[in-house]
Amino acid sequence: MEQQLQSLRGMVDLLPLATVQWQHLESRAREHFRRAWVGEIRTPLLEPTELFARGIGEATDVVGKEMYSFNDRGDRSCTLRPEGTAGVVRAVIQQGLLSQGPQKLWYSGPMFRYERPQAGRQRQFHQIGLEYLGFADPRSDAEAIALAWDLLEDLGLRGLSLQLNSLGNGEDRLGYRTALVAWLEQRVDQLDPDSQQRLLSNPLRILDSKNPATQALLVDAPSLGASLSTESRQRFEAVQAALGQLAIPYELNPRLVRGLDYYSHTAFEITSAELGAQATVCGGGRYDGLVQQLGGPDTPAIGWAIGMERLALLMASGSELKGAAPDVYLVSKGELAEPFALAVARQLRGAGLAVELDLSRAAFAKQLKRANRSSAPWAVLIGDGEAQSQQVLLKDLREGEEERLDRESLLRRLQGSALGG
Repeated sequence: MEQQLQSLRGMVDLLPLATVQWQHLESRAREHFRRAWVGEIRTPLLEPTELFARGIGEATDVVGKEMYSFNDRGDRSCTLRPEGTAGVVRAVIQQGLLSQGPQKLWYSGPMFRYERPQAGRQRQFHQIGLEYLGFADPRSDAEAIALAWDLLEDLGLRGLSLQLNSLGNGEDRLGYRTALVAWLEQRVDQLDPDSQQRLLSNPLRILDSKNPATQALLVDAPSLGASLSTESRQRFEAVQAALGQLAIPYELNPRLVRGLDYYSHTAFEITSAELGAQATVCGGGRYDGLVQQLGGPDTPAIGWAIGMERLALLMASGSELKGAAPDVYLVSKGELAEPFALAVARQLRGAGLAVELDLSRAAFAKQLKRANRSSAPWAVLIGDGEAQSQQVLLKDLREGEEERLDRESLLRRLQGSALGG
């Protein structure tokens, strides 16, 4: 007997009951984007490896350690997308969307990173993301953050906290990097091994090290805020003022730097106390240099991404969602009844009703048990006698009452019930 095949590690099946919850999350996000007049964009899962090497940064863990990359049959280096922003920017440049004016876009779908699977994060994971391209006004930062905050609140999430920082512009970060490296080099023996490695490649990432000893050491490190220019500081103050006007609470976190090289100015994370160590459910920031870095015009931009797996965990620990139920469960048995039931099911579905047609040919009693387990409010029973008379037996599964109806009367009865009549 051949060995049973298993999914790859970190690649998780999403089963029907869980899919109901995901569809709810996605539909609420879609509605929030519609209200804000944000257009959807869909980009390929597979992109040129160079896109992420140039966009995310070769010194990042994502590019250096976590990407799924391979050469295709044309000997081109290709990568399954590890995040959504770079692909959106590539599409905006390639399709000339910026010539039509600033763009407000959102996306959703799977991303891929070869990292250790854990609760709320798999090697194939899913994100919903927002990208504002062509907007420099600090109000765009506040609006983007507000969209994420309002969506999470709408989903009933609790214990949310907005962490906020400014990374300044390129000159600010360069000056700060020099000061930070000089300070850390005098204390390199006190850093954990990962931070020692990052000191050579990406020293700003040391600031969000999870190592307790490194975090304790960093308390006395130079502050990024002290390196901000007057213009960068005023911009950050304007973002804070706008969030205050929206009554969105926030905490300043000078150690928040995010993990990708393209960020500048505003950086933020929305965390939940219910997720433990992996507390971030939404993260993002401004990336004013990325469009030009990928071959487009100098374009200000800001965006964020929400992890669907982590969001689903929060929903499971907060407002519990029940699986959906059909409007009608259709039971049939008999040579004449079964094709008649097929036609009735099609008619009811055509009228907008959700109908589960039992195709088991089991006894009526067994089919009725399944009807009750389905949580459908109604069962339609069809035997050969009903098929001959072109009628059905409608059973109220909540009250137990039954009535015999022709097809048109059945349709009116069920539509009236669906509308609350």
